[in-house]
Amino acid sequence: MADEEEESELSDKQKVEIAKWFLLNSPPGEIQYVAKDVKSILNDDVLFDEAASEAFPVYNKSHLICLPLPNRSGDVLVTSFSELEGNAFLDPRTTQVATVDHVKQVCTGVRPAADEELPSPYIEEYRCSLDAEILKYVEEAYPKGVCSVYCANGKDVEGPGADFELAVVISAARHSPQNFCNGSWCSIWNVEFKDEQQTVEIKGKIQVGAHYFEEGNVQLDAKHECKDATLFQASDDCAVAISGIIRHHETEYMASLEASYLSLPDSTFKDLRRKLPVTRTLFPWHNTLQFSLTREVSKELGIKYNPNMLNTNYVQHLTTPNANILIVIYRCLIEK
Repeated sequence: MADEEEESELSDKQKVEIAKWFLLNSPPGEIQYVAKDVKSILNDDVLFDEAASEAFPVYNKSHLICLPLPNRSGDVLVTSFSELEGNAFLDPRTTQVATVDHVKQVCTGVRPAADEELPSPYIEEYRCSLDAEILKYVEEAYPKGVCSVYCANGKDVEGPGADFELAVVISAARHSPQNFCNGSWCSIWNVEFKDEQQTVEIKGKIQVGAHYFEEGNVQLDAKHECKDATLFQASDDCAVAISGIIRHHETEYMASLEASYLSLPDSTFKDLRRKLPVTRTLFPWHNTLQFSLTREVSKELGIKYNPNMLNTNYVQHLTTPNANILIVIYRCLIEK
């Protein structure tokens, strides 16, 4: 027995990997709650710190969390596009760099961005125009949304004749743990400016997460990808066209989510139940007295027939040893 217990004992590496899995799969806005429980279960600060130091940066960037700057001059989005060395993240709108404590999810410092960390004036013109249009859209569409536009590739391009890429990041979260619900909307749009073809290709990835946990545990994890294109024009014209495309696709996807929820009772939920009972005929709820199987089963079990047998509470409280058989039969007869 001692040998079997030793073999079943998890190694420190396995414990760290399991802890990381729970942290990375935390619902939107709930990683701190999960971390508290994981730390209590591990009961080892060294192992927890190792797991947290690896999981939190990945979680923060994948959920596009937004943190206020220490000097209250704005916010910084934690994304792979804004990431610099040493847990530093660029806010291109204010040209500042924030140092982030991933585990505590706070900004611990801020400094002006260096020239080499910023795009060239030519790229900045396109980035700034697009940022202004996206900001107007987000303020209209998302009450608690934040956004930013980054130069993903070609930040040193000085003028026409070369390709470059911008990234539009939109993050909106609504955390209400006191009401047992949290949710987030994250969308990333890669905008490729192709000089030779004089086109702008747009590829979007949308991720929606929600968690409702009052007397239960219901989660939504939806993902959607789309693409579009427009003409390579002047910076202002491109910004209007790109923001219009993003607005169209996000509005369309939101409408599809709403439509799917409206149809849940008549489609998805019903598909979870048996379309027909084992008799291959619909159960006559309107006239249960005519259902002969109930009387036959009662007769076989030596129980006096009572139409109230079809009441779940009644069946579950039968004292006969064969009560479980009735329960199984009753559940098999439930129709869609």
